[in-house]
Amino acid sequence: MKIELLAPAGSYETILAAFQAGADAVYTGGGRFGARAYARNLAEEELLSAIDYAHLHGKKLYLTVNTLIKEEEMKEELYQYLLPYYRQGLDAVIVQDLGVMSWLREVFPDLSLHVSTQAAVTGPKGAHLLEKLGASRVVPARELSLEEIRRIREETDLEIETFVHGALCYSYSGQCLFSSILGGRSGNRGRCAQPCRLPYQLYQNGRRLSAPGQEYLLSPKDICTVDLLPEILAAGVTSLKIEGRMKRAEYTAGVVRIYRKYLDRCLQGRPEKLSKEDRAQLMLLFNRDGFSGGYYRVRNGREMIALSNTKEKERESKEVSVKREALYQEIRKSWMEEKEKEKIKGNLKLFPGAPAILELNCGQAAVTVLGDEVQYARNHPLPGERILQQMKKTGASPFCFEELTLEMEDPVFLPVQSLNRLRREGLEAMEQELLGVWRRKEAKELKKSGEDKTEQAEETKRKKAFFWSALAETAEQLEVLLEEPSLSRIYSGWGCFDRECLAEEAEKYRKIAEEKKKAFYPALPHVVRSGDLKRLEQEIRIFERAGVSGFLVRNLESLGLLEEMGLGSKAVLDSSVYTFNSAAQELVKKFGVAGDTVPAELNFREMRRRENRDSELVVYGRLPLMISAQCLAKTTRGCDKKSGIYQLRDRKGTEFCVKCQCGFCYNIIYNSVPVSLFPELEAAERLGAGGWRLSFTLEGKEETRRVLREFLGAGSGADKKQEETPYTKGHFRRGVE
Repeated sequence: MKIELLAPAGSYETILAAFQAGADAVYTGGGRFGARAYARNLAEEELLSAIDYAHLHGKKLYLTVNTLIKEEEMKEELYQYLLPYYRQGLDAVIVQDLGVMSWLREVFPDLSLHVSTQAAVTGPKGAHLLEKLGASRVVPARELSLEEIRRIREETDLEIETFVHGALCYSYSGQCLFSSILGGRSGNRGRCAQPCRLPYQLYQNGRRLSAPGQEYLLSPKDICTVDLLPEILAAGVTSLKIEGRMKRAEYTAGVVRIYRKYLDRCLQGRPEKLSKEDRAQLMLLFNRDGFSGGYYRVRNGREMIALSNTKEKERESKEVSVKREALYQEIRKSWMEEKEKEKIKGNLKLFPGAPAILELNCGQAAVTVLGDEVQYARNHPLPGERILQQMKKTGASPFCFEELTLEMEDPVFLPVQSLNRLRREGLEAMEQELLGVWRRKEAKELKKSGEDKTEQAEETKRKKAFFWSALAETAEQLEVLLEEPSLSRIYSGWGCFDRECLAEEAEKYRKIAEEKKKAFYPALPHVVRSGDLKRLEQEIRIFERAGVSGFLVRNLESLGLLEEMGLGSKAVLDSSVYTFNSAAQELVKKFGVAGDTVPAELNFREMRRRENRDSELVVYGRLPLMISAQCLAKTTRGCDKKSGIYQLRDRKGTEFCVKCQCGFCYNIIYNSVPVSLFPELEAAERLGAGGWRLSFTLEGKEETRRVLREFLGAGSGADKKQEETPYTKGHFRRGVE
C-alpha cells in the first residue's frame, strides 16, 4: 500500500503550496463543521476548485467534518453543505460524531469515512466497532504507542493515519470540556479557546509543587518524528499526518518539504536521521520550547511539556523574526510562486483540405479534438517550428507539454487564433476527461429532519417509570448511596473496588444492592488502552458472574469490548460517548445498548429535540474537564506510582481538582464547582428523561448525604431548598458555540 504524506491547509494558497512541496493529500475545512472554526477555511468555489486541482495532479483532498453536530444542523444543513463536494468527487470526510458516520454512510455511500482522532480510538475493539460502521480509515488517539497502533492495524482492515508533526492536545485526543465550560467555546465544536496554553500552578495539601518560571503545565511541546519514520511505517501506518490548519502556507510547505525528503529516503531503504540544518528550519517554522517525539515511545513525561513557553519569548526576539521571514521568502520562491503542471504528450496533424487534429495523452487518459480546416499556404506558409512554439503556450491551464509532435504537409496555413482555439479545446477536453471519473451524479434522497421531541417526551414520561440513579467514585460514597432508598440504580467507579479481591467485592456489593432493591452497574474506566484489555475483560467477567445489572461505558474501546463479549445489551453509555443527535441515538440502539446519557454540551432547547426516554440526565456532578495521559505529579515532582488528589490553580486563583488514576495511568481534571440543575428541575422534568443522575466524584460522606437530601427531597415533593454552595448550571441554559 502506498504511504501517504498528508498536509494541513487552511486556505487555497496553502493547498497549492502543500502539493507542490510534495504532499500526497491535503485535509482542509470548509465553511462549516470543522474542528478549526477560526481558521480562514475555504469558500465553496475555492474548495470545488481545490478538489479538481488535487485530482488533476494525482492527489487527494479530505474535508473535515470532525465536530459534534446538533440535531438542527444534522440533516438539511449538513446535506446541502456536503452535496456539491460529494458531486465534485471529494475523496473522504474526516468525522468524529457517531451519528454523522451513520448518516453519511446512508446518504453518501460512495464517500470514504476517516474517523478523526477526536473520536478517541484507543485500541482495536473500538476501531473494529467503527469499521463495522463503514469507516475505511482511523486516526487513533494521539496518546497511543507504536505497539498499540500496530495492534489496531493487525486486528482490523482499517487504514491507519497518525500525526507525525505539529501540536498536541493535553486532553485525550482533544475531547475536552475545559474551553466550553469556562468560556462557552467548545473544542468538540471546533472553537477551542486553548486554556491548556495558559499558566497554572500545582499544589497538594497546600504545598506548591510547580517551580517558578515553569508554569505552563498543560502545554505539550509540538512533536517532530522524522527520526521515528521507519518505526512508524513498521507499525502499519499508511498516512503520515502533519498538524497545522491554522498555520500559514509557508509553514505547511516548509514542513512538507522536509518530511517528503526523509520519507522518500526511508521508502528507498536508506533512512536518515534529521540533519541539524533541517531541524533548525523546523524549529524556526514553529516550536513550543523545542520538540518531543510524542507518545510513540513513552506513556507521558515532563520532557513533553513546554513548561517555560519559549514560544512567547521567541515572539519578542527580532533576530528570530528576521530569520523566519528569510526562510519564508525562500519557501515562497521555491514552492509557491509557480503552480505545478501536469505533463502531457500531444500529436498535431495538419493536412490541407482536412480539419486540424490534436491528439493528447496524459497517463491512461486520451482525447482527440478537431479544429478548423487546414489550408494550402499560397503566400505565407507556417513553419513547423513556429506551429509547435505556438501550441506549447499552455498558459494558466494545469498542463504543460512533455512532448509534442507534428505531422504536416508543406506548405500549410492555419490562422493563429485557430491554433489557439484547438489547443484550448484540447486542454479543456483533457481536463474534463481526467476529472470525469471523479464526478458523482447522485446522492440518496434526504429524509425529513428530526422534530421537536417535547410532546413525545411528555407522552413517554407517562408510559415509562422514572428513576433516580447515582454514581460513586469512592468506597465511602458507595456506602452512602447503597443506604439511600430513593435510588433505583447505582453506578460504581473502578476506584470503589479493591482489584486484588475483586470477586469478593463484586459479590458483596451486588448482594447489598439486591437486598436494597437497586440495580448495580460498575462504571468502566474513563480510558482503556490495549494493555488494559486482558485484565479488564477478566474483571468484567467477574462482575458478570456476580450478577450485576450492567456496565456504565465511557469510551468506544469499552463498548467494543462488551460487544465482543456478548454483553453489549448491558451497556449504559456515559455522556463521553456522545449521542449528540438522533442519528447517533438510533445508531447506538442498533448496538442494543440499554441506554445513554444526555451530552453535557447540549442546552435545554437542544435537549428537547432528543428522544430522552432511554436517556439519563446528570442533574448534579463535577464535570471532568480533561482526561489526560499526562501526569501532573510526574511533570512537577516525579512519579511515585500512587494515586492522589492535587489542586491546579489558574492565574485568577481558581482551583481545579486533579485526580491521579495510577491504575490506568491517567489524570482527571475536574471543574472547580459542580453542575447543579436543582434550580431547573421543573424544566428538566419536561425533557422526559428516563432517569436523573447524581454524580459524586470528590465528595466525602457528609457532602454526599447533603446532596442526596437536597435533590431527592425535591423530587419527592418536599420544599425545594438548595444550600448556598457554589455551583454552575453548565450548559443547560447557555449552550455552546
